[in-house]
Amino acid sequence: MKNLLKQASELDRRQFILNTAKSLLGVSCASSLLAKPSFAQSTSSIYSGPQAKNVIYLYMSGGMSHLDTFDLKQGRPEQGPVKGIKTNVVGTRLSENLPQLAKHMNKMAVINSMFSNQGAHEEGRYFMHSSYTKRGTIQHPGLGSWLMKYDGNHNPNLPGVVHIGSVNPGSTQGFLEQKYAPLLIGDPEAGLQHSKIHKLFTEKEFANTQSLRQKLDQAFSAKYQQRKVSSYSEAYDDALRLMKSDDLDAFKVESEAQSTRDAYGKNSFGQGCLLARRLIERDVRFVEVTLGGWDTHTNNFERVAENSRILDQAMAALLGDLEQRGMLEETLVVLTTEFGRTPKINQNEGRDHNPTAFSSVLVGGGIQGGRFYGKSDEIGKSVADKRVTVPDFNATIAYALGLPIYDTIYSPTGRPFHIADKGQPILELFS
Repeated sequence: MKNLLKQASELDRRQFILNTAKSLLGVSCASSLLAKPSFAQSTSSIYSGPQAKNVIYLYMSGGMSHLDTFDLKQGRPEQGPVKGIKTNVVGTRLSENLPQLAKHMNKMAVINSMFSNQGAHEEGRYFMHSSYTKRGTIQHPGLGSWLMKYDGNHNPNLPGVVHIGSVNPGSTQGFLEQKYAPLLIGDPEAGLQHSKIHKLFTEKEFANTQSLRQKLDQAFSAKYQQRKVSSYSEAYDDALRLMKSDDLDAFKVESEAQSTRDAYGKNSFGQGCLLARRLIERDVRFVEVTLGGWDTHTNNFERVAENSRILDQAMAALLGDLEQRGMLEETLVVLTTEFGRTPKINQNEGRDHNPTAFSSVLVGGGIQGGRFYGKSDEIGKSVADKRVTVPDFNATIAYALGLPIYDTIYSPTGRPFHIADKGQPILELFS
């Protein structure tokens, strides 16, 4: 038995130990035994992988075409007019739509074997963000809220989770407390709205108003000592603290040099990526930036080229900026989408939904770059090797952050949940 375990992969050995612990000790004990050292007194080499500190999560809403970006099928009619270009890693190619990211291929791990069982937009987004299928009876937490729940906020003056552009389905706090909810920034160039005392109030008048609010709330809070009531009160206090903090400057992208702003791109997504870097510098834990417009049922090649120009410039600038500032090793940059697009080009020069094979990218945070992981079949319709499910992908992100992916959290109704459901981290990406 001992020799067999030595020959097994790290993942197989861990799963064997997990199943044995579950059988002998029960789920809660197994969770504690197999948690990472940052959350338990375990020194097991199973969890010797690196840990990221923060996440910048770039979400391509609508279903980014893998065939026209990261998973080329050159020489096949399904590829269409898009050509490949060389990268800074010998023997690798990306789409001609991504010339700047091709210069950063040495940092990137491109997963071309992503698989989802959700082929509709809202359901796909929910699944990608939460690892669970969408149900009417419960809301599941997103990764940012899980990070805050387990590892907390590193800057008490700023929210731990910020979404720029939109809040996607499945990316909220779900059944967790309100204090783990993301803050939405609609326009990254507008700063944090409503964060100053109204001009009709003096400082003294504002303080008097808050004192009166606290007195009025006191009786209600004492009568209803519930988690939701205290969470809203804490959120209000956090907002007041932020209003008086110098950390508000983090939201002012206009204070950056014009050359830096231009490098990211003169558009909401580019400036959102710049804002994300500024927030991560101030110890915001999880920042999501959304770029929509990838639902290319018509004019796929033209629309993908336009969106790719925005993505390529902004993400390349972000990676270069993080590397120059020495922040890339502690910041995991994620690029993903809800599903890919079909190899078949329809009558409208478009591609339809394809959840059975698509691409995602991980950079920094201990991820070893310069590689493609897994592959789709010869036309990009299905996974051919090393299938990565959505929960597997999210478990890999959680693993990089040092989160206890096998711990059980119970919803208010007593149902057990895990950070990434039954997902298994891709340990190979860390070596």
